[in-house]
Amino acid sequence: MSALSALPFLKPVHLRSPRSSPGGQRRHTLPASEFRCLSPEDAVSVFEIEREAFISVSGDCPLHLDEIRHFLNLCPELSLGWFEEGRLVAFIIGSLWDQERLSQAALTLHKPQGSAVHIHVLAVHRTVRQQGKGSILMWRYLQYLRCLPFARRALLMCEDFLVPFYQKCGFEALGPCEVTVGDLAFVEMQHPVRGHAFMRRNSGC
Repeated sequence: MSALSALPFLKPVHLRSPRSSPGGQRRHTLPASEFRCLSPEDAVSVFEIEREAFISVSGDCPLHLDEIRHFLNLCPELSLGWFEEGRLVAFIIGSLWDQERLSQAALTLHKPQGSAVHIHVLAVHRTVRQQGKGSILMWRYLQYLRCLPFARRALLMCEDFLVPFYQKCGFEALGPCEVTVGDLAFVEMQHPVRGHAFMRRNSGC
């Protein structure tokens, strides 16, 4: 059983309601809302959302299409997608890191022995922004990490204007990040992942 399937708060939200066809027969529809780990087959949908979200703001994407495929092949269990009626509307992609702070190498490497989850990107489709979906998805992702025995903390880097959003999600700023992308500078942020034994006892992990 995968780690995801063992977690009740990350299983699909069962809002599946059969509808009647014109002939009176009921037909199944896709779940109204579903959270699951991403697969390489989701890479194009991921990139389309990411490109629209970031290009207009910073002129570049945190992950390009080949890098998305790279991480979804290496560590799909560290990703999470939110699907509504089968359509991807928001996602997070992460990988493992084995040092105290992020470095330039963290942009492309997955360190299987690491205990820090580097969150590369969180993005929400433009048609469903300003609805709190980013905060909800991050909350579910952090709950998921608490059930992974190797995860001790989550790390990310963001531009200054996003610091208040991540602080509301429970992250604390560690100061300027060593990593730069072109002319962009970032703040590094951390969220401790606590309570493994408690979560395993009380949430089916």
